[in-house]
Amino acid sequence: MPELPEVETIRRILEPQMVNQKITDIQVFNSQVIAYPEEELFCKELKGQVISNMTRRGKFLTVYFINGDRLVLHLRMTGQLLVMPADAEVEKHTHLILTLSGGNQIRYIDVRRFGRFWYIKSEETDTYTGQDKLGLEPFDEKLTAEYLKSKLSGRKKSIKEMLHDQSIVAGIGNIYSDEILYVAGIYPERKCLELDDREWIRLAEKIPEIMTWGIETNDMTPEEYLAGKGKEYQNMPNLKAYGQAGKSCVKCGTLMEKITVGGRSSTYCPACQSCD
Repeated sequence: MPELPEVETIRRILEPQMVNQKITDIQVFNSQVIAYPEEELFCKELKGQVISNMTRRGKFLTVYFINGDRLVLHLRMTGQLLVMPADAEVEKHTHLILTLSGGNQIRYIDVRRFGRFWYIKSEETDTYTGQDKLGLEPFDEKLTAEYLKSKLSGRKKSIKEMLHDQSIVAGIGNIYSDEILYVAGIYPERKCLELDDREWIRLAEKIPEIMTWGIETNDMTPEEYLAGKGKEYQNMPNLKAYGQAGKSCVKCGTLMEKITVGGRSSTYCPACQSCD
């Protein structure tokens, strides 16, 4: 699943290609990806809208229109969002195509079909997407050790699992939770209630640091993004923990190990992230 750095990359690449473009036609190949409203009204409201800007909140993307309405998207596990020429071959698993006045198309491709779109009118309160339940952004100045402790210090669940709780901090998934815990020197299975003040401080420091690193390392051109079909990201070869099981820790040389925490794989260094 694309996490915050990947979703922010998508926003930065696609927004300049979409701004001031009018949606002139809509093709729905699988109505399952339309969460709200029903397909006919979704298409009726969307057609003719002019795009003003695009924002990100956690892992959500929102396309705003000049009349104040908005189109919200969550890519979920395998969603790909591309802007490409209208005469380009239509990829398998393409579920939605929005034709733009400039001649390009916005195409949504999703092998597992978990991604969703919501069209929300300017006067509507968003009670549909779940964005209202999101926690702080990783870069919010309110994200302090005290904030994390107030939300998590009494929890019996592992810190790895709780970093995935979008109601605490928005945008962190399996990849960046591994990276955060690695640089913070915290064992993934440590229960939240076992963490001490120094560890909460390190987490509060490393969460924005690693997410910023992910965005900066993932920087790519629109051409590179399109060539990778929106699913290949620049930062993957630079990860120090996620996917590195069996390789040497870049800090101490110990072989990295993989365990399962809360049903998700987690890679860590037994020396740098001791379970004791």
